[in-house]
Amino acid sequence: MRFSVGIAVSILVAVSIGVSTFIVHSLWWTTARDNSRMLAAEINGQIANTVRIEVGVTLRSAEAAWAAVRTIFVQNVIATRQADKREFVFLSQLQAQPNISWMFFGWPDGNFFASHRLGDGGLEMIEIDKGIRDRMLRKDRYIFIPGDIQFEERTFTETSYDPREHAWFENFMGLSSAGWIEARDLPDSDKTVYAFAGPIDVNRTRQGVLAVAIETDRLSRFLATLVPGEFGAAFILNADGKVIAVPDAEADEITPARMGEGRLYEVAMISGERLLADPQANAPGTLTKRVVIDGVPYAVALTPLGFYGWRVATVIPEAAFLSGIDETLIDLIYVLIGVVVVATGLAIWLIRTVVANPLARIAEDLGKIERFDVERIARRPSKLSELANLSAATASMAAGLSAFRKYVPTDLVRMLVAEGIKIQPGGEMKQISVLFCDVTGFTGLSEKLGPKIVQLMEPFFSAASAAITQNGGTIDKFIGDAVMAFWGAPRKDANHAENACRAALDLVAAVAASRIEDEAGNPLRVRIGLNSGEALVGNIGSEQRLNYTAIGDVVNVASRLEGANKDYGTLILIGPETRRQAADAIVVRELDTLTVFGRAEELVVYELIAMADGRDGSFAWIEVYEQGLAHYRAGRFKNAVAAFATADRARNGDPASAAMMARAQDLLDRPPKEGWRAVTSTNKNQ
Repeated sequence: MRFSVGIAVSILVAVSIGVSTFIVHSLWWTTARDNSRMLAAEINGQIANTVRIEVGVTLRSAEAAWAAVRTIFVQNVIATRQADKREFVFLSQLQAQPNISWMFFGWPDGNFFASHRLGDGGLEMIEIDKGIRDRMLRKDRYIFIPGDIQFEERTFTETSYDPREHAWFENFMGLSSAGWIEARDLPDSDKTVYAFAGPIDVNRTRQGVLAVAIETDRLSRFLATLVPGEFGAAFILNADGKVIAVPDAEADEITPARMGEGRLYEVAMISGERLLADPQANAPGTLTKRVVIDGVPYAVALTPLGFYGWRVATVIPEAAFLSGIDETLIDLIYVLIGVVVVATGLAIWLIRTVVANPLARIAEDLGKIERFDVERIARRPSKLSELANLSAATASMAAGLSAFRKYVPTDLVRMLVAEGIKIQPGGEMKQISVLFCDVTGFTGLSEKLGPKIVQLMEPFFSAASAAITQNGGTIDKFIGDAVMAFWGAPRKDANHAENACRAALDLVAAVAASRIEDEAGNPLRVRIGLNSGEALVGNIGSEQRLNYTAIGDVVNVASRLEGANKDYGTLILIGPETRRQAADAIVVRELDTLTVFGRAEELVVYELIAMADGRDGSFAWIEVYEQGLAHYRAGRFKNAVAAFATADRARNGDPASAAMMARAQDLLDRPPKEGWRAVTSTNKNQ
């Protein structure tokens, strides 16, 4: 019985995935969503309210202390200039109000007096009195003892601090009311504090400005007592979105809070940056944000504190919200594991047996077809009708391609597919090397042998194909007894000239080693022309019939060079560009200067002798020949004849030397006209 792939896949998906995902997602998301939202809202509300209360208490403590001291001054209980009594009042206020960090007073003449808390262990009195020591800062340090304070030491340091140059004094000296202000750079301190400041008038005479300040390090200590969830933390951000208070149980006026530590601080900082970019940043109420760092999501709630644009930011990992449903999830996981294991096992067995294995075998067959390896492909039975039909179609396609591969260059098709070249007319200019190979005397052999010529040429074509493909070339076509091939397309080849030369030498050697003979017993000989340069390469033809080939001057010259071998008795001639690109990888001799059919420009041609890495024996005769060629071109025909004769003897018979010697002797016997140039014309259609 056969059934369709669609039914099989539907059953597998419904059984193994549908049931398990429905159960997991329904129970998980319903429970997790409700619990996490409720838990987040409750934690944020509690933390925000607690921080708001603490900040409010701190602010009211500062305002109350300011009001108490102001009353003492205004009622003239003590004068602002009475140092000992003023010092006692300031010390008592700081001792009684643990949330206050500073209390200071500035006079219009630039004098300054302050009391500063030194953590939980003591405090200090700071005075700058121009009348005593000009611009000297006096500092008296006290420590707390049970029920009292004790003087420890007094120090003097130079200072340039002048209260009149700071906003807390300058702003409020001309006002009639008090308010909060951000103050910076108090004496011997680089911290930013928040001060409640206002003018002091006694008997309608302005005495100066009194301020009571708090430091955010005290708030950092308070934040350390808050634990939002099991792994969360609370932070305070200023109006600019910067973190100004972090949870730190050790922070105080002496020990600054540890800013910039921990992943939760990074989340709070990013939340502050996003707060400034949020168009709803000034909207009342709590803003909620989700921040993800290194794949870990965090829930952030930003609640206004109603002071100076501050907000409290509670940062809690989302995973902490789910702690309330852990027990439910554990029970659910056990159930799901059993269901998923059974469903998955059944699904895997069915898929592998009915679908995966047959499809893998068909895919393997299609891969063989792509590689044109089509001889071993047969129909594969399957219980699925679609797979059975697909296998049958694959086998039929393989049989059809097997017949056509004898007519199509298989390697070329493979390269075209690998390079992704579209099967449509068109091409592009590429740097390539082109090879033409022809069999000497093929026309006479064809007339003499008739149909038997096919059997004679088959070993030649096999040897030529092997030499070209083994050296990375592309066989373009067989034209009678001729072979055209090129390098550098469709696959890029930076050494196309060198590889083409190597293939040409291998081809000559392979034909010689095969001992192919004609009917008369004469060994078969080949002539090869090689040229390099830019050509149009691509699919040439029409929509109905295409040929991946190369056209252009470089191709025409390679064909003419192959024919020029007849005049010199050579086997391989190469053009100047091939010589230049192959460079020291080949051994050549400069043969002559030619003009070829269809090309007005003359070119210097070379005979390819060997590869430099495979040279065997001496090639001293090449230098002798090239000396003769130099004499010939200079019109020294007698010297040329002698040099060519020497080269012929040195090589034990060199047809090219003999041909050039005869040409030089003829010019010696019948001197050329004035203006003669040593350029040989082959301008005939070969």
